[in-house]
Amino acid sequence: MSDTITCPSCHVKNRVVPGRSLEEARCGKCGAPLGENAGPVSVTDDTFQKKVVESPLPVLVDLWAPWCGPCRSIAPVLEDLARKYHGRLTVAKLNVDENPYTARQMEAMSIPLLLFMKNGRVLQRLVGAYPAPEIEKAVRVLIGDNPPHS
Repeated sequence: MSDTITCPSCHVKNRVVPGRSLEEARCGKCGAPLGENAGPVSVTDDTFQKKVVESPLPVLVDLWAPWCGPCRSIAPVLEDLARKYHGRLTVAKLNVDENPYTARQMEAMSIPLLLFMKNGRVLQRLVGAYPAPEIEKAVRVLIGDNPPHS
């Protein structure tokens, strides 16, 4: 069984074996590393429109601050999700202290605030430090990878 990952350079879909490391995987068309930039991306007031609103992929936006303990506690979960769903999801981090305009636009009254966005629209909001399985469940709904109901 294989999965597909979109090349971060040329945006061609590549088949990869699930569970296999992406560190050495290369795009079949352009040769770019598929695991490159597999972690969260930082966004700012200046880059939010391009990297989030106009993203061709669904985006999980983490509105956080360095002094926020709950924000720091979910950071490893978001890093894992960025790697696991690389090519199917963008995980973006917005420091609310450094980017007050976007934080205000996204109505960030409390942090951590996770925004699940697709086609420039917020589809779901989670406020607080949710457990990893709940965050991943929301990601799977966002990307259309729902597990079958029992």
